[in-house]
Amino acid sequence: MRIIVCIKQVPDTEASIQISTDQKSIVETGVKFIMNPYDEFAVEEALRIKEADSQSLVKVIGVGPERTTEALRNACAMGADEVLLLKTEAPVYDALVLAGALADVIKKEPFDLILLGKETIDDGNGEIGPMLAEMLQIPCMTVITRLRLQGDSVVAEREGERGIEEWTAPLPLLATCQKGLNEPRYPSIRGVMAAKKREIPVHPAVLAPVAIEVQSLSLPAQRQAGRIIGEGAAAVPELIRLLKEEAKVL
Repeated sequence: MRIIVCIKQVPDTEASIQISTDQKSIVETGVKFIMNPYDEFAVEEALRIKEADSQSLVKVIGVGPERTTEALRNACAMGADEVLLLKTEAPVYDALVLAGALADVIKKEPFDLILLGKETIDDGNGEIGPMLAEMLQIPCMTVITRLRLQGDSVVAEREGERGIEEWTAPLPLLATCQKGLNEPRYPSIRGVMAAKKREIPVHPAVLAPVAIEVQSLSLPAQRQAGRIIGEGAAAVPELIRLLKEEAKVL
C-alpha cells in the first residue's frame, strides 16, 4: 500500500504571536514552528499501517516556505520513507490554491490512501482535504477517530452529532484525522539524528492565481480579569446586583 500524508507547519501553540506592520501576516522572527498537531495523527496512522504491512510505503508532502523542511524532518524522524517540500515563497492562505498544488503532484504518482489532519490550528478551515479529494475524484472521509483496512476498502469511525458514525468506502480514498485516532509517537534519538542528515527534495509549488487574500489580521481582544466578590450565600446579593447593574443580564 502506498500512503501519502499531507502536512503543514504552523506556529507552536505556546508561541507569542505578533502581527506584522502590514497587518496581513505574523512576525515570524523568534517564533517556534511545529508540524500541525492534527497532521501528526495522520503521520502516525500511516506509520501504523506500514508497521502492519511491511510492503507499505509512507510519503509525506508539505506545502509552504523553506522552513517547512523542519516539519518534514520530524516526519522522517518518526519513520516516513519519503518526503517532499512543495515550496512557496510565502505562506498561502487560499485553501483551493493549496489543494490544487497538492493535486498537481499527487495525481502523477500511484497512491492508495491519502491522510491529512482534519484542519490546521492556525486557520482552522478544514477545507483542503475535501477539496483535494474532489480534484482527485476519490471518496473522502472527514474527522475520523478510527480507521481499519478491510480488503480493498476502509472502515472508519467519526463522531457525529448523534453519536459514532461508521463509514465504508473503497480504496483509493482520502481521510482527515481527528484527535483520538491515535497517540503520535516521539521520534527516537536515532531517528532524529538520521533525519538531520536527510536531504529533503524541494520542488516549486505550482500555484493557481490566488482568489482569496488576507485583508487584515488582528489578535483577539484580551479578556477582562475576573472579580471575587465573596464566598457562599453571603455573596449572592452582591452578585445579583452586579449582574443587574453592570453586566445587565438580569
